[in-house]
Amino acid sequence: MLDEAAFRRESDSALESLKQALIEAEEDGGFEVEEKNGVLNVLFEDGSAKFVFTPNTPVRQIWISALSTSFKLEWHDGQFVLPKTGEALQLLTQRLLREHLSDDSITLG
Repeated sequence: MLDEAAFRRESDSALESLKQALIEAEEDGGFEVEEKNGVLNVLFEDGSAKFVFTPNTPVRQIWISALSTSFKLEWHDGQFVLPKTGEALQLLTQRLLREHLSDDSITLG
């Protein structure tokens, strides 16, 4: 398990990389990205939903609230992954966006 300082460093880096990938995809994706107080939000143009990405320092996880579900990613082998599926943060986000927007052309990174 990462100590608090390492978690903050790694989660900040992971969320910043995700934000950059989302910004590149948002022009044609039907969504926009905003960051506020360390929380990353993906807002959909049709107002249908919002995805929220939050670092949770006490448990050393990145939490995603999306599609009426909470996804809790843990640090494993140098990246944040969803234990249930093994998907890394960016790949999981890409899948969730594709499912929500019914658009398999969305690509992150």
